[in-house]
Amino acid sequence: MKTYRDDAIVLRTHDIGEADRIITMLSRHHGKVRAVAKGVRKTGSRFGARVEPFSHIDVQIYRGKTLDTISQVDTLAQYGRTIGRDYEAYTAASTLVELADVINDDDVADANLFTLLHGALHAVASRQHPPELVVYSFILRSMMVAGWGFSVAECATCGVGGPHSALNIAAGGAVCDDCRPVGSATPSVETWQLLYALLRGDWAVADISQPATRRSAGAIIGAYAQWHLEKQMKSLRHLAVN
Repeated sequence: MKTYRDDAIVLRTHDIGEADRIITMLSRHHGKVRAVAKGVRKTGSRFGARVEPFSHIDVQIYRGKTLDTISQVDTLAQYGRTIGRDYEAYTAASTLVELADVINDDDVADANLFTLLHGALHAVASRQHPPELVVYSFILRSMMVAGWGFSVAECATCGVGGPHSALNIAAGGAVCDDCRPVGSATPSVETWQLLYALLRGDWAVADISQPATRRSAGAIIGAYAQWHLEKQMKSLRHLAVN
């Protein structure tokens, strides 16, 4: 078919020519999509504001030989307007879309990842939970969807049930005393509790965590993500932790 329609979240944009812009989106049914929004930078553009980062849109796209073209856009949720007024929310949302961009292969549909990203952006925009905790939870859950699950309740090496006190990033998370590699870390009990809560979405526990515990959990989650992605996440370094 020459055209297709899907709902999508705008991850990033890139200017080309004098008035056009390439929009990179994570769609529900078509995976990551790049398409040109022609004339979008002109003052009288029909849908310029609708294709800004963090927007949830209903988009119709025309298939091209080298690059698709956006032909119609309807706004479903303009999260960028709220997020753009809050630095903490903005850095959190930037981290969310950066990870979603990196973790998803082109043209590979992943409805679970789309749902996670949509829910995370909504939570950040509406301030349902501290923005950094939403990011940490999204990283753990999205990496689990991608096949890089972080082990908390059982040993990442042998699978024996915990709780375990040792942590090894390369091994995949918690490790028992028998499997513990040299150089493994020993996070606090509170850090383990927060990691488990973020993985399960237990916000009653996560929301009352202390700043030091959040920083500890964030450092572990960030290191784990970068270990598997083999890429430094630029926006994660600017994430504000309360």
